[in-house]
Amino acid sequence: MIVLLRKFLVLIALSCTCLIAAPVAAQAGAAMTSPDSVVGYVLGAGDTIDVAVIDSPDYKARVTVDPDGTVVLPLLGRTPAAGRTPIQLREDLRTRLISGGFFVRPEVSVTLVTAISRYATILGEISTPGLVALDRPYHLSEVVARAGGVKNASNDTISLTTAGGETKSYSLRVAATSGGDADPLVQPGDKIFVAPAQNFYIYGQVSSPGTYAIEPGMTVRQALARGGGLTALGTEKKIKLHRGDREFKASLDEKIQPNDTITIGERFF
Repeated sequence: MIVLLRKFLVLIALSCTCLIAAPVAAQAGAAMTSPDSVVGYVLGAGDTIDVAVIDSPDYKARVTVDPDGTVVLPLLGRTPAAGRTPIQLREDLRTRLISGGFFVRPEVSVTLVTAISRYATILGEISTPGLVALDRPYHLSEVVARAGGVKNASNDTISLTTAGGETKSYSLRVAATSGGDADPLVQPGDKIFVAPAQNFYIYGQVSSPGTYAIEPGMTVRQALARGGGLTALGTEKKIKLHRGDREFKASLDEKIQPNDTITIGERFF
């Protein structure tokens, strides 16, 4: 008789929890979904998770971590969740369900539905500036990719400011083709800024005078090619470079610096 009463109370608890969780599930329809194998993500206030016992259709709930770091689950009531990864929480729930006598060998699933508590900010010359949820460990180049990439291929300099206030600059090209320190992991609270491309100016006897973005390691020779090459009257022997308050004759191998102005002179016949 006691066993039957206990099962009856369990069914009532599950039914009530499912009714409460239904509106939450409807609101989360547009949320980002992620598997429960997100090893590195640590749950925090505002995150939404799905909890279920496999092969037990009555035990399912979608819950949001409360400001106090807990969630309310069927049978278990208010349960600590913040500070744990989905996998750690899964094992904790499994232990609680067994010790409470509700299941013998339950297979528990914890799936991250929305990641709100851990995010980075990305701004500047990026296709989709704003907040990027860190639902797993992401490298700097991956966060840039998640934000739609840079607006212009010439935008190569990226500043990363940590939550502690330390700022360091990185090359996107190097980060995208390297690992380690060149492409660091982004931490919650980090701020990323994609700087505008730095320009040089070229005019005189070139086919397409104007303003152009500086490519990494760009030389006067490459800048001349970027400007469409020499006109019929132009000559490589009369190249002047204006840099700040200086003006000097430049070789084709001179490295271009931001705001350099290159003047191509006219040859004599």
